[in-house]
Amino acid sequence: MNSRSVLLFSSIVIFLITATISATDDGNETDYQALMQFKSMITNEALRSWNSSFHHCDWSGVSCEKPHIRVTYLVLESHGLEGSLSPHVGNLSFLRYFSLGDNNFQGSIPQELGRLSRLRLLSLAFNNFTGVIPSNLSGCSNLEELHLGLNKLVGSIPKEISFLSKLGFFYLRTNKLTGGIPLVLGNITSLKVFSATENPLGGSIPDTLGNWKSLTNLYLGACNLSGTIPHSIFNLSLLTELSLGENQLTGSLPSALGTTLPHIEFLQLRMNQMTGPLPPSLSNCSKLRFIEVNYNNFRGKLTIDFSKLKDIDYLSLGNNNYGFGESDDMKFIDTLKNCSKLKVLLLSDCKFQGMLPTSIGNLSDQLTILTFNKNHLYGNLPSSIGNLVGLIGLSLVNNRFTGKIPSTIGKLKSLQEAYLYGNHFSGIPDSIGNLSMLTTLWLSSNRLEGQIPLSIGNCHNLLELHLDDNKLSGKVPAQLLQLSSLTIVLNLSQNDLSGSLPTEFGDLKMLTSLDLSDNKLSGHIPSSIGGCTSLLFLSLKGNLFHGTIPSSLSSMRGVSTLDLSHNNLSGQIPRFLEKLTLLEYVNLSFNDFEGDVPTVGVFTNTSAFSLLGNNRLCGGLVELRLPKCKEKDNHKTRFLLIVIAILIASTLFFILCIVYACCKKRRGQSSQSLRDERFLKVSYNQLLKATNGFCESNLIGEGGFSSVYKGILDHDDEFVAVKVVHLQNRGANKSFIAECETWRNIRHRNLLKIITSCSSVDFQGKDFKALIYEFMPNGSLHDWLHSSSSKSKPNILQRLNILIDVASALDYLHNHCLPTIVHCDLKPSNILLDDDLVAHVGDFGLSRFLGTFSNQNSTTGIKGTIGYAPPEYGVGSQMTTSGDVYSFGILLLEVMTGKMPTHKIFHDGLNLHKFAYMALPDHVTDVIDDDLLSFLQEDATANQCKLENAKTVEECLALVFKIGVSCSVDSPPQRMNIKNVVHELQHILDTLQNI
Repeated sequence: MNSRSVLLFSSIVIFLITATISATDDGNETDYQALMQFKSMITNEALRSWNSSFHHCDWSGVSCEKPHIRVTYLVLESHGLEGSLSPHVGNLSFLRYFSLGDNNFQGSIPQELGRLSRLRLLSLAFNNFTGVIPSNLSGCSNLEELHLGLNKLVGSIPKEISFLSKLGFFYLRTNKLTGGIPLVLGNITSLKVFSATENPLGGSIPDTLGNWKSLTNLYLGACNLSGTIPHSIFNLSLLTELSLGENQLTGSLPSALGTTLPHIEFLQLRMNQMTGPLPPSLSNCSKLRFIEVNYNNFRGKLTIDFSKLKDIDYLSLGNNNYGFGESDDMKFIDTLKNCSKLKVLLLSDCKFQGMLPTSIGNLSDQLTILTFNKNHLYGNLPSSIGNLVGLIGLSLVNNRFTGKIPSTIGKLKSLQEAYLYGNHFSGIPDSIGNLSMLTTLWLSSNRLEGQIPLSIGNCHNLLELHLDDNKLSGKVPAQLLQLSSLTIVLNLSQNDLSGSLPTEFGDLKMLTSLDLSDNKLSGHIPSSIGGCTSLLFLSLKGNLFHGTIPSSLSSMRGVSTLDLSHNNLSGQIPRFLEKLTLLEYVNLSFNDFEGDVPTVGVFTNTSAFSLLGNNRLCGGLVELRLPKCKEKDNHKTRFLLIVIAILIASTLFFILCIVYACCKKRRGQSSQSLRDERFLKVSYNQLLKATNGFCESNLIGEGGFSSVYKGILDHDDEFVAVKVVHLQNRGANKSFIAECETWRNIRHRNLLKIITSCSSVDFQGKDFKALIYEFMPNGSLHDWLHSSSSKSKPNILQRLNILIDVASALDYLHNHCLPTIVHCDLKPSNILLDDDLVAHVGDFGLSRFLGTFSNQNSTTGIKGTIGYAPPEYGVGSQMTTSGDVYSFGILLLEVMTGKMPTHKIFHDGLNLHKFAYMALPDHVTDVIDDDLLSFLQEDATANQCKLENAKTVEECLALVFKIGVSCSVDSPPQRMNIKNVVHELQHILDTLQNI
């Protein structure tokens, strides 16, 4: 090659290199500018680390790939981002994975995203995006996953989405989408998962969805769908999960369903209008583990051979019409004996008739919940029921069972809730005392005779006992009253109990409702009953009590209903009744009270009290039309009283002057502390001043529904937390109402204390709502675990104490409240810490009340938070206490590992639960939080920890991890009971403290 050729070749090479570098630089600059534009529309400081100190490919959440050094990954899930999404993101032309899930983005989804032709995953789920889904997302021709769920999107599903020929996963749940399901979506033959649960879509299910031959999961619950289910759906042979609950679907199931859906594992059709029989061919679906078809119009005998469904663990068939009153109505029970994994069997309101077969005792010893409510079952309850040793909940309400409750029930050592009311049972066995785990026993409206068994005093976990409307006789046993666990209800009304009340009643210090009405109890009301200081409801009506009302009742400061009517009580109406500020109704009718009627407190409203049948009363409100009370006409006495009054008034005035002079420099002495003022009234103006005009420097937290400010109210030196509700956001007002309703019903040391609420208008005339809480100086558990501030991280003992506090709060909400309360959004940011690092659970904006077994027909609607919400909520299942337990398990693992469930290492099937599970039992120290590990190493060095002590510490840590893993398993029935969690964690803490 001559010199000219060499020179020419070199020039070409240099030109190409320069061109490549120039192109790369231009591409880099385009990406950099797009990212800066993205950051510019984030309204908080969540992306402050995005600065010129690092190349943009090294910024948090950003990844680039060679050779072009172009941005291919932008993943910022759960980063607390707020603001709107910049359309300049459409300039990241090499972007393949784009995820902004679980943030607080608002505004519309930019049309420019349709330019990202290389994009494979787009996740904008769990934000506050509004507007419509851009139709030109069809330009993302390589898109495989599209996550738009849990937003506020409106309009219809764009038909252009059907052009995404590679789309495999399409999530739209919990938006406001209407317009039905487009027929053309059936063209996306690559689709594997489609979820549109909780959208008011309307219309019917298109037959074209039968083209989704690769589909494995279809979720269309609560979509306002009508019509029949197309037969083409039942031909999707790869389908494993089908959820169509809470619609208005009609028609019947195809008889060959068990043949056409051989891989089906999850079948949810609850709360529709479906008819016809349940196909016997379901017996062929050998992989079925979950069947929920309750609340339909299915009829005909159950002829399914369940013995072939060996993986079934949840079977809910209730509220249908299967019974014909024939001898073989319940033969299907015999076929369930081989279902060794069965944990939940719900057969309420199925119109079953006849006797419960003894084969009921052949069911799995793993069975935890069994219900036969509202059928037509009669005869004795089979003694074989005692074989179901795994039972936690048993409900046989409103049948016609007769005879004694079998003594074998005492074998059910795990039983926690027993609902047997509305039957004809005649006796309670002594073996009832063997049920040491029992928390609820409901035997109302039976024909129980004889005395209350003394052995019931052995049920040391009993929270509520209902024995009303029976024929029980004898005295109230003192053993029953020594159950300090009784905190919810003791109802012995409408029986034939006699004798005087034992003084042990005063031991029930935490009891909230006591009903002894309509018995034959006599004697004086013992003064010891005043020890029941937590009572909200007390009824002694319809007995033979005499004497006066004991003054000790004045200690029941929280009582709202007091009924002492239809007795032989006498004396004057006690003045302390006027001072019970929470008393809403008092009934003193048909006794022998005398003297003047009070006109203060509850006695200011005639609808709030009743005094009928007391013929010696006088005075009171004019509406009572009672005679005036006689006045003593003794002038000397009157003169003396006037003189004494003047002297007392003069003395008091002198003392007040001195007190005023001494206290002039103090603030707030003229009013009670906020901590003692239960009904403090505050205005919008007061809150405006308290928070310095809701200024940003006072802002301590912000969420989708509210902003929280620190402030000081007038005349008080203590900080409060003011939670201002964003009423313009969808669901905010509902959240406010839910939180108010919850706080009305709860009180516990580990729950955030509410001071008052404000429902008013601001200075522009707009609605204003706020909640005022006790201020927690140590912030949230999330801050302590993840904040980069100088705040020291909690050590192992502090973390265990915090976890015990949270578990104790859940135990109270789940097991000590009536009705049961489910928090629904448990996570570290909702756990607040006081000066002593005592944990307080707050934010009940998503909480729900659950009735007894009513959660089986609850509607969907709980979102929770991604990472903490249990997997069953994602497919439209009802909220349950086990959902809270799942959230607690994830929270525990986060506390111990220091990793949020949305940490970047969790992908491709790995999550926090599996991360912890794989470390058990010998590698816990490999996954424990680095800060916690350093604490343990420092402690070991400082104390010259012995080898056996170090081993004990590791064993304890493994036990803690095991609890978190057990709480966060996918299957709700397999999760730990929260009461056991409290016990186990306390035992671990005690062990560590003794090392």
